[in-house]
Amino acid sequence: MGHDPLAASPDANTRAIFVLAAKKSPFNVYGNPFYDHAGWGNVLSVDQNGALEKCVQNYEYSPKTGIHGMVFDSSETYLYSADLRGNKIWTHKKDPETGHLTLVNSLEAPDPLDHPRWVALHPGDKYLYVLMEAGNRLGVYVIDEQTHCPVFTHITYPLIPPGIPNPNGKLYRSDVVFLSPSGKYLFATSRANAFHLTGYIAAFALGPAGNIERQICLNPTPTSGGHSNAVSPCPWSDEWLALTDDQEGWLEIYRWKDEFLGRVAHCDVKEPGFGMNAIWYD
Repeated sequence: MGHDPLAASPDANTRAIFVLAAKKSPFNVYGNPFYDHAGWGNVLSVDQNGALEKCVQNYEYSPKTGIHGMVFDSSETYLYSADLRGNKIWTHKKDPETGHLTLVNSLEAPDPLDHPRWVALHPGDKYLYVLMEAGNRLGVYVIDEQTHCPVFTHITYPLIPPGIPNPNGKLYRSDVVFLSPSGKYLFATSRANAFHLTGYIAAFALGPAGNIERQICLNPTPTSGGHSNAVSPCPWSDEWLALTDDQEGWLEIYRWKDEFLGRVAHCDVKEPGFGMNAIWYD
């Protein structure tokens, strides 16, 4: 975090929060700090074995930024970032030779209390899905074919049951959104801020272009989810999803069949801090 001397201070609350590895040459790794002094992202080079080498660029956001999620388009030309603290969605363009980023645009979230946390992009590059942590909703954006910037469609879907008590918007906060590997389904989760409440998992059916055709379900999860309640679809099959919890510390596997979710496995891991995210390995 060499972008700001204050970020590396032991007195600062700045923390690393998100990392995204490019799948195309030069295979840089893109990272984000969070909390204070987080107005720049970091581009890290790798050696021939894939090991991190050095920071080759600190790229621009804004002084109030706190990025929590990013996604590339299918060609890895454009990068979209969810700015939770700055309440924006950012677009950067990647240089194909160096992997460095240039700022293209930033767009305010629809509501000042939305706070975008996570983004997912349909493989066809036409639809961007933005999860609003504080707004507890999923915003649908189209990608402008000329500018490659997201445009809000004014279509949103709830990630907690409409009308559920949520005084001052403090009882729930949405977490992550991911596509199934076929691109036919989209899954998103929310968390509760009290252990006596549950979080929720939502599933959506997508059209061939990536438009959301319908919200299939909004099911309660076993616990609040704690800081987590993160869904992780299997990368090679639409049939399986993982769900993590750090209220109690466990991992669950769900089967997605005939557009119903069924829990098929539960594994307790009673280690402090366990249960933030799951990564599938083939």
